Amino acid sequence: MTRRRAYALVAAACALPRLAIVFYERGAILENMEKSSSIALVYLKTGTFGYVPGHPTAYTQPLYGWFLIVVYWIFGERWWSVGVIQTLVAVATSLLVVEIGRRFLPLRYAVLAALIATLQPYLIWHDVHGNREILDQLLGAATFLIALLAGSRRSLALGAALGLVSGVAVLSNARLVVLPVVLGGYLLWRRSGWLAALAVPLLAAVALSPWVVRNKVELGCFAITTDARALWKANNLDTYATLAHGLWLDQVPDIPQRRVKHIADRWRTSEEAGAIYADSGRVIDVPECYQESYYEHLVFQFWEHHPGAKLKLMVQATGMLWSPEVGIEGAQTANLDSLRSRVEPLWAVPVYLLALVGLFYVPTAVRSLALIFVVYETFAAWVFAGTTRYRVSWDFVLALLAAAALARVPWARLLARSRAAAPRRPEPRP
Repeated sequence: MTRRRAYALVAAACALPRLAIVFYERGAILENMEKSSSIALVYLKTGTFGYVPGHPTAYTQPLYGWFLIVVYWIFGERWWSVGVIQTLVAVATSLLVVEIGRRFLPLRYAVLAALIATLQPYLIWHDVHGNREILDQLLGAATFLIALLAGSRRSLALGAALGLVSGVAVLSNARLVVLPVVLGGYLLWRRSGWLAALAVPLLAAVALSPWVVRNKVELGCFAITTDARALWKANNLDTYATLAHGLWLDQVPDIPQRRVKHIADRWRTSEEAGAIYADSGRVIDVPECYQESYYEHLVFQFWEHHPGAKLKLMVQATGMLWSPEVGIEGAQTANLDSLRSRVEPLWAVPVYLLALVGLFYVPTAVRSLALIFVVYETFAAWVFAGTTRYRVSWDFVLALLAAAALARVPWARLLARSRAAAPRRPEPRP
């Protein structure tokens, strides 16, 4: 198999089922778009990156909003523009997985890894609907590849590239804010040079700084996102019971202030303020930085005074993150296709088992980097929450390990034995 044929096979396997879903779901793709879609539309109409004209926001990670701004500006807000462009992003991710696999696997098994990753039932559906994780996957695969290359040679340029890419990844997913530091430590361990290792967090900070400084200037605080309320919903005394009863974080009871009429507006989220403006034209000035500080204080108080409850949440989050079944994830995935949900464990269970085996058959550098990704996303679930949606972006790591396990199977010998064991047909008598 040539690399060109490998790329064509993987691209087709990735794109065709997703495009089929795009055309099947064409009337529903724009119905449950991530909140970044509202920001993108307001920006294109008024130049304000926010939910209300003239009121900038940092209430969400900005990268997916910027992505949609470009898509809507060029192609308009249409089901096919979102579905097709996100399919192309998924194709790019699958090709990066091939390139990662080629570094330690024969090409055919690198292709197999990409096919295992891209044909995951959950992703085929999820990738074409409005969600920021489509960018998390691309940036995660790029980060893994660059880290693997940077760890194999002393290169300041690769260390800087790793820093920039991991910094952009933080703009897509704020839970990755510590990842550049961890990757810098990985380069130190790989003896890639202290300059390359130091370049990772420094260049990540450079990538983040325009957005963080903008928030200081326009909102009054240095922040990647001001949505500390989401962190609080995952860290309070009501969270465990809510999730244990099959509900999601959106159903965690609110703070009392949001139920008091004369002060409720002060505790509206920016997203809610945008909905109110769209319905009635009434403008609410949301103090995002004050809310961020308040909710973070509640989280720290919960961690300090209820360590046992937090430990229970960590155990619960681990189980929810790594469950082979599709978890409950709120309104964004409330209309999950039931067939996809039933099929997902048929993909997850074999891949989990093969990935465990594959850990013993990959080079040390790959094993270490794979463990960094797996442990980091588990740690992020301990801090926030765990569910299928938060795991799938990096499931390509499991697919690579699974392909490494399959590469160790002596297929030729097994085929020869099966042929030898097959009953022979009696020769016809003359």
